[in-house]
Formats: sequence, structure tokens, C-alpha cells
Amino acid sequence: MTGGAQAPRWIVPAQLSHGAISAAIADPIQKRGPGRLWFYALLATLPFVLVTLGAIGAVLTVGIGLSGVNTTVVWGFSIANYVWWIGIGNAGTLISSMLLLTRQRWRASINRFAETMTLFAAGIAGIFPIIHLGRPLYAYWLAPYPNTMELWPQWRSALVWDFWAILSYILFSALFWFTGLLPDLATMRDRATTRAGQVIYGALALGWRNSARHWQVYETYHKTMAALAVPLVCSVHSIVGLDFAASLMPGWQESIFPPYFVVGAMYSGFAMVVVIAIFIRWGLNLQAVITPAHFDVMGKVMLFASVVMTLSYATEWFMAWYGGEPADRDVVRYFFVGDYCWLYYALIACNCVVPQALWFPFARRNLWVLAGISVVINIGMWFERILIVWNTLSHGHAMSLWRTYHTSLYDLAILFGPLGLFVLGFLVLVRILPVISMHEVRQISHDEGAAA
Repeated sequence: MTGGAQAPRWIVPAQLSHGAISAAIADPIQKRGPGRLWFYALLATLPFVLVTLGAIGAVLTVGIGLSGVNTTVVWGFSIANYVWWIGIGNAGTLISSMLLLTRQRWRASINRFAETMTLFAAGIAGIFPIIHLGRPLYAYWLAPYPNTMELWPQWRSALVWDFWAILSYILFSALFWFTGLLPDLATMRDRATTRAGQVIYGALALGWRNSARHWQVYETYHKTMAALAVPLVCSVHSIVGLDFAASLMPGWQESIFPPYFVVGAMYSGFAMVVVIAIFIRWGLNLQAVITPAHFDVMGKVMLFASVVMTLSYATEWFMAWYGGEPADRDVVRYFFVGDYCWLYYALIACNCVVPQALWFPFARRNLWVLAGISVVINIGMWFERILIVWNTLSHGHAMSLWRTYHTSLYDLAILFGPLGLFVLGFLVLVRILPVISMHEVRQISHDEGAAA
């Protein structure tokens, strides 16, 4: 696609000077007000935030009986939402680190908000296992601390795995994100026209002086962090897959689950990055920095992930047939003719059929079409997460325990409410920090101009 030390001419804003690049990214924060549309969007997110807080408060006071869980389907929307959000969160750092290590320099226009997406999504994901505990006031029991009874957590519990996976991932992602910000924070400091801006950005820049020594240390540290990020991200989402694969339930006890979950995270994460990029490009007038060529490349990545996901689904069907286990075959049959079959057909359409339009350059470069496909992909990936939970638990080994899941208003609240919380985080971010890496865009523009 666009590998190598040099980015193709069509994907680099070579016509812009360094000052123009900095102004295009920094001026919406420092010189232009937010505008009415920003305030309207902020107000629109507040009901979603209140719904989220209300749902969490209801669980703390009443319990998870508010949701549709029953004695058989003991996991519901909470765990499915957790897997969906942690997948989106994992993808941000994975995308940024992998593109950095493979020297895909077009990443400069998308890596910042991809990494920010990680922080917001992983933080939201961490809420759901706590909601689902039943007694969330005792969530701190998952941490191994010297308590009075000298008891340690049950290390065979998936909850403990998730606790450490989320905690370590959020801490690492925050460091990786902040490291990439340092040169841009110094630029914001130098361009600030108010004393408050100079002090705040100066403190956050940690004394960055743009010296050769600083750049040498920065490059070494940043690439080392990226090299550590790839196995960390793969291990984190593999742990989420092992939440299911480590059980004895039909349809879950599959060795394909860990890599399958990692690819699914990249798939949904890239789709979310595309949607965010389209809105940020439009809202901040960054058409010169985020070009149609960037969306073309991201469309190719999503197409590749769609093919891999389709192959994964086919492998799941084949292995159930080839293994000959009646329970596994029965679960696959339940996919297609069971109580949730319409959701499964929608999943196949969203994840496998619709993205095939990305074979055509028009679909990859038309932002309306690409945004629609990206939204469809994320809907399909949520269907996949919820069906992983529902299908197996509704149709396990014992026929006497077969039950279906029925949603409640609480389930819908914890599904849609956090979306507003996610958007709110980005609305605040675009008013205080540069959402595109200025120093990286300037660097590739300089290299392209020198090569010309």
C-alpha cells in the first residue's frame, strides 16, 4: 500500500509549509472559538451521559436483575458491550504502533485520535464488568491487596484476567499517547498568546526544547513503546477471547478465539477511526491534512479485515462439522435457524457482505459511502459480540437449561448511553489538544518537498 520511508506524493500535504500545517491544526484550538455547532453537539451528548450515570446508579442500588439476564444466560448486554468497547479500545494503540513500526507514514494524520479513542473506549469498557458483578461495591476484591483475611483473588476467574488486562492496557496506552503529544505540546506552548496557555502547555511539554538530543531520545523511546504495544494489545484482547475459550461451553471452546478476537478488534477499531476522522476533518476544516487518499488506504485495511473475518466464520462452521461433536454442531445449526437467527444473518451481511463494496475505489474515496460502511461494520461487530454470548448460553449442553434472552430498558440504556460519553470525550479533546500529530505531518511534508 504505502510502505517504506517515503510516503506517496498523493497522501502528503506537500503544498503546505510548516507554519501552515501548524496553523491548520492549532488555530481551531487557540485562535478560533468552538462555534455553535460544537455547543449543540455537546448539549446533545448530555442526555446520553445522564442515562449512563442513571443506569450505573440503578445497578448500585437495585442490582443486575434490572437487565434481561436469567439463570441460564447469565451474561448479557454488559459483557457483550465490554467486549465491543475493549475491541475498539485495543485497535487504537494497535493501529498506531503497527503503522509506526512498519513505517506507514500516512499514520501521521490519524494516529493521534486513534490513540485517544483507545483511552476513552478502554475506560468505558472497564465499567461493564463492574456493572455485571452483581455487587459492584466489592469490585476492589479483584485486586490482590493485603486484606485482613489474607485472601487472594481466584486466579482462574476471567474477572481477574480482565482486571489486569484493562488496568495495564490503560496505563500503557496513556503513556504511549502522552509521549506522542510532547513535541506538539511544545508547539502549542510556543504559539500560545495567553499566559495561561503558555503555562499549561509548557508544563505538559515537560521542558521540550526541540533539540537534537531530545529528538534522539524521543524517537528511540517512542519506537520502543510501539514495539511493546503490539504484543501487549494482542495479549489483552486474547485474554478477552480466553474469557470464552477457557470454558467448556460448545461454541466457545475454540483455539481460534484469541486471534479471531484480535482481528475483530482491528476491524471494528479501523471502522471507528474512519468515522471519527470524517467528523474531525469536517468539523475542524482539516481537508488539507486528512485527504481522500487516507480514507482509501483505511478502506483497503477494512476490506482485508473483512476477508479475514469471513474466513474465521467459515472456519468456525467447518471445525464444528469436522470435529463431529454433536453439541458444537447443534450450536452452529442454532446460529442459522435458532431464536436469534435474524441477528446472525444481519451479522454476516454487516461484516462480510457489505464491506465487499470496498473493492471499488469509488466506495473507498466517497466519504458518505465509506462512513456508512464503517457504521454498518461496527453494528455488525456488536451483533457478533452479543451473539457469542446469547447463542452459546441459550443453547448449551443441557436441553433443560435452554432459555432465550429478553432485553430490558436498562440493557438499552447501557448500550446507547456510553456512546454519548465517548462523543463527549472527543468534543472536549478537540478544544484543548491537537488531534493530529503536527510534528509528524511536518516531517513527511518536509521529506516529500526535499525529494521533489
